Amino acid sequence: MKRPVLIGITGGTGSGKSTIAREICKKFPDNCMVMIEQDSYYKDQSNLSFEERTKTNYDHPDAFDTSLLVMHLKSITQGEAIEKPIYDFEAHNRKKETVKVEPRDIVIVEGILVLQEPTVRELLDIKIYVDTDADVRIIRRLLRDIKERGRTLDSVINQYLNVVRPMHMQFIEPSKRYADIIIPEGGQNKVAIDVIVGNIKQLLLNNEN
Repeated sequence: MKRPVLIGITGGTGSGKSTIAREICKKFPDNCMVMIEQDSYYKDQSNLSFEERTKTNYDHPDAFDTSLLVMHLKSITQGEAIEKPIYDFEAHNRKKETVKVEPRDIVIVEGILVLQEPTVRELLDIKIYVDTDADVRIIRRLLRDIKERGRTLDSVINQYLNVVRPMHMQFIEPSKRYADIIIPEGGQNKVAIDVIVGNIKQLLLNNEN
């Protein structure tokens, strides 16, 4: 199997990273692309009580099992399947089950700190930063965390003000400097998506030669 093209997509919480990934997927045949979410690689916290787990700073680099993510990315570029972890956001812990991920021509790595981690960054062929205004991002996070992750309005707001925003300024925003492409307004930027798709197709062509 030829080496897959690895694409990193990052940006603040609610910036539209997943939307960008879906728009890219639409431009390619089925089963040629796979998604690896950095969120799946939060550290196992079975040694902590539920109360202790709720206090974890999930927007800090230390919250992630980066060594496992890097190992999996290297495996998948070598044509080997991986067992991707599953994270339970209501329990604040990794599940015992995993998901088998087979290698594909295109691998998208998506997460808030994808470009902040040098060991991840150096594996990527295309590095994308999705740049969306803070007011849009907080509204999206509110809707997602309340509807999908069982959070209360007060808990989401407190977490944003005390953790998410400071971590964004300290770690996520500075990682923009490493991006090959910066996309304003997320998935609505069709021109940027077309440019990315063109680059992916060229890399795939080069890998065949």
